[in-house]
Amino acid sequence: MTKKLNIAIIQANLKWEDAKENRSFFSREIDALSDNVELIVLPEMFTTGFSMNAKALAEETNGETFLWMKEMAKRKDAAITGSVIITENGNYYNRLFFMFPDGSYKIYDKRHTFTLAKEDLTYTAGVERLIVDYKGWRICPLVCYDLRFPVFSRNTEDYDILIYVANWPKKRIVAWDTLSKARAIENMSYVISVNRTGKDGNGAEYNGHSAVYDYLGECITEPEREESFVQELALEKEALINARNKFKFLQDRDEFSLK
Repeated sequence: MTKKLNIAIIQANLKWEDAKENRSFFSREIDALSDNVELIVLPEMFTTGFSMNAKALAEETNGETFLWMKEMAKRKDAAITGSVIITENGNYYNRLFFMFPDGSYKIYDKRHTFTLAKEDLTYTAGVERLIVDYKGWRICPLVCYDLRFPVFSRNTEDYDILIYVANWPKKRIVAWDTLSKARAIENMSYVISVNRTGKDGNGAEYNGHSAVYDYLGECITEPEREESFVQELALEKEALINARNKFKFLQDRDEFSLK
């Protein structure tokens, strides 16, 4: 069992619909990370911003961004995750990749497409949740609007880390802060919430507030940061296990299932 997992979160002012420029930015930031980082978390649609222009922007699964993630993961010997606009079988997906250092990968298609922005009219919703086993940790990566749905995020598999990658706007940032903390508390899990900054091509403003919460809801990063930034930190597996054994909140949960 890996006792610690060294992670890095990258909060960025994404360049609107400019995949090449965004990949270049993240390449520089990732190259500057320390060699002990084992997991790198990027925002939702990190190459484009939250765009409905899928026809012009979508890539194949093995397209440029996929190959870039594969290269960067190998170069840093670290897993990388974030979501990208993908086309497959005539459909478009807001697809999260979890890229392992050896080039293997897992995918999760955003389950809750954001109806307020008409995301549901452009992107096909995913069906199944993903649990990733990585270095002795069980990780559940989700995307943005999924944060609002506690049943879908519910810790029924005893995962250790919830990840939310997002383009969550400034006007609703109170919900982002509140629900990220709530998901950590109710699931006795670390929560890594990575948002973006700046303004997109539709005029929506983003003020970041990327953060990491521990299994009791304590923020273990600098909270409410609105500028672009990178932060590295270590998650402690033994402390998580000890807290779960002491409080037993997960064992006392009600049993039910989604239909």
